[in-house]
Amino acid sequence: MLAAAWSGCASAQAPTTVSDGTVRVGLILDMSGVYADVTGPGSAAAATMAVEDFGKTVLGVPIEVVVADHQNKADIAAATAREWFDTGRVDAILDVAASAPALAVAEIARAKNRIAVFNGPGAVRLNNEACTPVTIHYAYDTYALAGATGLATVKAGGTSWFFIAADYTFGQELARDAATVIQANGGRVLGEVRAPLNTADFSSFLLQAQASGAKVIGLANAGRDTTNAIKQAAEFGLTGGVQRLAALLAYINDVHSLGLSATQGMLLTSGFYWDLDDGTRAFAKRFHERTGRMPNMSQAGVYSAVTHYLKAVKASGTDATEAVMKAMRETPVNDFYAHDGRIREDGRMVHDMYLFQVKTPTESKGEWDLYKRVATIAGDQAFQPLSASRCPLVKR
Repeated sequence: MLAAAWSGCASAQAPTTVSDGTVRVGLILDMSGVYADVTGPGSAAAATMAVEDFGKTVLGVPIEVVVADHQNKADIAAATAREWFDTGRVDAILDVAASAPALAVAEIARAKNRIAVFNGPGAVRLNNEACTPVTIHYAYDTYALAGATGLATVKAGGTSWFFIAADYTFGQELARDAATVIQANGGRVLGEVRAPLNTADFSSFLLQAQASGAKVIGLANAGRDTTNAIKQAAEFGLTGGVQRLAALLAYINDVHSLGLSATQGMLLTSGFYWDLDDGTRAFAKRFHERTGRMPNMSQAGVYSAVTHYLKAVKASGTDATEAVMKAMRETPVNDFYAHDGRIREDGRMVHDMYLFQVKTPTESKGEWDLYKRVATIAGDQAFQPLSASRCPLVKR
């Protein structure tokens, strides 16, 4: 477990409104595995930046950031959350990488009545069947990714699909949500195979996709699984030909790693891009100076979520869960990440999403100049409507 505490100019006598003289936030991440590049050290750096920018203290007490590696195991994530809440004096967990660990932590947060905010995982179940009064799904979800990328690809002529999905909650939900959009707009799904997490050899899955004759091979995975699949698809001649790839969750880290020659023209959906406006560019410049790379939507989301949480603690004058959650729900999110974002009763933070197309090598003017914006999707259209929610907290 890694920890960074900021003492600043905190008073020697902590106010009685703070439970133990410290406001302590935690992140349970993949620090060395398949999702390390898209969460991991970058997300930890974003949280630290948010604390520094906030002034390192709140309500006169220090803010501490604690980070743990769950090794992509739900049981480790759950055990860590339980220990943090029971004896580690952690007030809130502000990210959990990957959907299965996040779902496990959401249940612990509900049982312990502590706040948990999710930026790395995509499973829409987090704000549906698994919603709780103390959890927030912040950055994105499978519904938003599938809706934008699936619809745009079908409209561009990609009317038949074959999915290669990660064989766990996130991949299954992403493929399912994309299939719903595709079929609703006249497309067909010809088949699906599921690949275990951290698959090194995608050859058998790609051969099945190739044999299906589908116009589009949909990759319902993330991180190193996505980059491995795209690299091997190019080796099989599946890029630039009759069939095309659609990465339903591709981070800027993936595109940068693979290069524009392998990814040019690919459509993808994201809640953030470093070159959207002056605010995103200013944050990204500082993040790059610290980490050597540009932030992705989950890492930028961590910064925004930590800041929003600390503002709520300050506004409510306490770190008590009910008061802080009330302030977080009632206060719009207005920063470089979201404009007039809001947290609904199902825990979904609603904000604009963006459809991007990867630039060609000749269009790019620099190492991280990778995307061009195709469309802005308003939050009310990007995310699942409350009328379709399966969250028991939603009033009918």
